[in-house]
Amino acid sequence: MNLALLSVFIPTFFFVSITPGMCMTLALTLGMSIGYRRTLWMMLGEVIGVGLVSVAAVLGISSIMLNYPWLFTILKSVGAAYLFYLGISMWQSKGRLALSEANTETHVSRNWDLIMQGFLTAIANPKGWAFMISLLPPFIDVEKPLVQQLVVLVAIILTFEFICMSIYATGGKALKSALGHSKNVRLINRISGSLMMGVGVWLFAG
Repeated sequence: MNLALLSVFIPTFFFVSITPGMCMTLALTLGMSIGYRRTLWMMLGEVIGVGLVSVAAVLGISSIMLNYPWLFTILKSVGAAYLFYLGISMWQSKGRLALSEANTETHVSRNWDLIMQGFLTAIANPKGWAFMISLLPPFIDVEKPLVQQLVVLVAIILTFEFICMSIYATGGKALKSALGHSKNVRLINRISGSLMMGVGVWLFAG
């Protein structure tokens, strides 16, 4: 691995990861509504999605999405509609992600649902594709083995994604604790629901 390229790659992609975006907003929202430990399932789906996008950007698979934009539009629309629906449910204090007004406990949300939320948000994020297509290939040294470089770079990207989502999710959990009295449950649900709907609109309009 080219150490000179790596020394530039690390701060560049940490800045990209820590910048507020759809995945970070989703981590904040879920950290607020279901706590950090449950949000780990969404984070698992998100890092899988980001890993696939990163590999696709280097291998050129992304050209398929560019040549057939209707496939990407369908995927993006489905993901956006699903997130917007979850946001509405949370705003109305309904659904598995909403807090119960009786005891401030969360409804049970299936792990698979959380994984798919993170995965769809990652792979249907046009800004994520744009970043990977434009930023990742220049850090590949054509004189060195591709697979080794790709493993190192993707591992760094996923580590940064996990760290940054943990920061956002922990912040959401702290906000929940600060507002976690029963009289504030509806407010928490509405804040979380509004953020979730915002992510859906962001995804659709991106």
